[in-house]
Amino acid sequence: MADYELHQRLSNPQNNRTIMAAWDRFLSGDTPPPNALRCLIDDSWRRCLDVKVDPSRQQAASPVNESTLSSLQHQHRELLRAGKPVMAMAKDFLAQSETIMILTDPNGMILGVEGDPRALEAAGSIHLIAGSCWSEQLCGTNAIGTALSVGQPVQIHAAEHFCAGIKEWTCSATVIRDPYDGKILGAIDVSGLGKTFSPQSLALAVTTASRIESQLAKLEMDFRYQLLEHGTATMSNTTDGVIICDRRGYPIKANELASAALLARGIPFNLKNTTQIPTLSTGNFAPATPVAAPDWLRADWLEPILDAGERIGTLLTIPAVQPNGMVSSWSRKAKPTHDIRPHDVKGFDALIGCSEALLQAIQKAKMLAKSNVPVLLLGQTGVGKEIFAQGLHRFGQIGERPFVALNCGSLSRDLLASELFGHCEGSFTGARRGGMIGKIEAANGGTLFLDEIGEMPLELQPHFLRVLEEGEIYRIGETSPRKVSFKLVSATNRNLRDEVAEGRFRMDLFYRVSVTSIRVPALIERKQDISLLVAHFLGLLAEKYGGNPKRFRTEVLEAFEDYAWPGNVRELRNVVESMFLMAQGDAIGLEDLPPEIGAVASAQNTAEPMSAVPVIGKLEDLELALIRKTIAQDGGNLTLVAKHLGIAKSTLYLKLKKFGLFLS
Repeated sequence: MADYELHQRLSNPQNNRTIMAAWDRFLSGDTPPPNALRCLIDDSWRRCLDVKVDPSRQQAASPVNESTLSSLQHQHRELLRAGKPVMAMAKDFLAQSETIMILTDPNGMILGVEGDPRALEAAGSIHLIAGSCWSEQLCGTNAIGTALSVGQPVQIHAAEHFCAGIKEWTCSATVIRDPYDGKILGAIDVSGLGKTFSPQSLALAVTTASRIESQLAKLEMDFRYQLLEHGTATMSNTTDGVIICDRRGYPIKANELASAALLARGIPFNLKNTTQIPTLSTGNFAPATPVAAPDWLRADWLEPILDAGERIGTLLTIPAVQPNGMVSSWSRKAKPTHDIRPHDVKGFDALIGCSEALLQAIQKAKMLAKSNVPVLLLGQTGVGKEIFAQGLHRFGQIGERPFVALNCGSLSRDLLASELFGHCEGSFTGARRGGMIGKIEAANGGTLFLDEIGEMPLELQPHFLRVLEEGEIYRIGETSPRKVSFKLVSATNRNLRDEVAEGRFRMDLFYRVSVTSIRVPALIERKQDISLLVAHFLGLLAEKYGGNPKRFRTEVLEAFEDYAWPGNVRELRNVVESMFLMAQGDAIGLEDLPPEIGAVASAQNTAEPMSAVPVIGKLEDLELALIRKTIAQDGGNLTLVAKHLGIAKSTLYLKLKKFGLFLS
């Protein structure tokens, strides 16, 4: 990359006619006259020819849609946060200058524009607006794209632009670098029509970039202070070696035992050289292509450090050497006090089973995860709708962005409104000082998961519908809207069509939230998965509680398969945990079953097979055989038994008493 001297970076408007003539000769294949062009411009024009930029182009490509722009802004949120103060100032000090200030990402995509309204209007005609890309490869020679190409401050005036449609403009730009490693994070540009040319515009761009870089350095220090604050307690209360790594995978602090622990295990990792561990890089700092972890690094030695739900670093714990000289087989799995572990499986990978019903639901969900379309999850309580919601979030393009969940059925109307929309200070009695961000706003750029959406009060539904239709939100007590963009995933165990018919759910909102739907199968529909789920839960419980491993006898698994599981996977997990804790031996048998499942097993053992039901006989015998068969089929769930027999539950109890079928 050429290092251009200062005089090469500044334009001279007096040379405009000469440069225009040189451009005509350049495009016709002739060599421009000597000294007609700055080396900076000549080099850039040649790059434009190499990538076949259209010199007759009149404007940049159309801007990306609002959802894509919101995603890009979220991806570069730290750059925007650091640039926010100076961009806000630009709105004022450029108000009468007929110029604008532009902030872009490292690819030349415009993230934000501020300045004189007249210049903003003119900029719109060439798509010099948020969401448009101004890379040199797409728009030819221009201050934004050329500064990013050469990595230096540049000024491009009028005829020096490569494309005809932007030759009326003058622009000055420089790159913004990461103060930590010098990587280009974006560019800042000052642009206006040709008559606004000023050499000081480049100085303004350079000064602004410096201020943004200083703010980025401050933000980085804040992250490090947060890292140290979160990790210090662990470092001082352990006999193991502990290393705190930042978001880039670099160690920033280690306790006194870390070096000894590394040496004892023969790990070639020098803390003094601050060697990077690329696999610990997160977010925007993660490698573009997957890299293998070092051979010595074990996943269960790692724990993410989170702040407000965002990963800001990693805690690496190297087990200490035991007194007998043996190396400890310590694992973070043995420490249940840590709730969040990087090897925790979430999303679709957390779904255990191989049944056709489950696999079909997962396949459909993976297809829908790639789009931003609203998804409605349908299913009974406890089937794992939130796991599916996590999968829809993580499997798509927004997996690294916020996932915000809210249960609409667990809050009063007023509290739900505050949680959803947020509020400003003093908007109501008890409002938080300084106001509060709502769940919708917190999910901006990511996924909002609304569980039990059928429970949303009718009075709130039109307000939420407006958010979905307009893409903006009003905090309670505010009069100015805030733009939001998110993927909506909703869940319900109700029939929303029935709710619409009964007037408890708005039809227009129903069609907005149910553009696509996925039915999550009940456990009774995937009985072959029960043994896999039990084995999975037993493994987790052994880690959590320690002690000898336990197993379930075959007859217990058979009893599980005969039971209806009205609470689905959640009920199964609770039953397995209860039996694990209460069983005396390592082998868990029928005697350890809870009463409601034990009664089903007993009824199943005494029930006659359907083939034994007499086709001709007394009516009472036929009735008794049918009740027994239905009890067995419905796993002892008397509500389902009554429903399938077409009688009231109270009538069923009378018949059970009549025939001596006591299930308790």
